[in-house]
Amino acid sequence: MKKQAFKILAKLNKLILPSYTKKKLDLSKATKLQMAIFGWKVYITKNALD
Repeated sequence: MKKQAFKILAKLNKLILPSYTKKKLDLSKATKLQMAIFGWKVYITKNALD
């Protein structure tokens, strides 16, 4: 159940949130909001794959 919820969140993230890797964002120059979005996407993706 928990893994399925993370998979749904991962799909929503892909549709809604921007992809900073495709934009080649330099993480050392990223704003706090961009870092928060990046961290959220990493957390959701990691849990969806486990």
